[in-house]
Amino acid sequence: MTEHTAAAPVVIERTFDAPVDVVWRMWTDHRHFADWYGPNDATIPEATMDVRVGGKRRVCMRMATPNGSMEMWFTGEYREVDENRSLVYTESMVDKDGNFLAPADMGMPDHAPDTTEVVVALRDLGGRTQMTMTHRGVPADSPGAAGWHMAFEKLALLIPAKTSPT
Repeated sequence: MTEHTAAAPVVIERTFDAPVDVVWRMWTDHRHFADWYGPNDATIPEATMDVRVGGKRRVCMRMATPNGSMEMWFTGEYREVDENRSLVYTESMVDKDGNFLAPADMGMPDHAPDTTEVVVALRDLGGRTQMTMTHRGVPADSPGAAGWHMAFEKLALLIPAKTSPT
């Protein structure tokens, strides 16, 4: 499997009006992750996360396309887990049964890597959180980058509901 490409990766920096532990939970609790991950109109019918070094993750993203509904499955492994500070995991496309798919099988360019790496760095700003997300192997000008931007807009809208008292 090939990892990463020479293209400039997606790098997104956002500041959220929530404590760092809330933003951490949004990344590491499968129920919260499913609420915001993916581009607009995407749903996450399945997300399993064993958030520890060497732990596995599996996510299904369902979205409407001009040709009907489409599911994309991702799997990966956590490489670094430093609670409330940083999270590093790999991501590869698979079918529903967990068999690896070449990026070209999903309509991606031939040079796209089989495995990418997501790095999330969180910084506590005293009740607010600065997040820097880098997705190595996904070009900064790609549809994947646009999807991340949409996902973080959803996350910013969702966070107030997760921080208000119940």
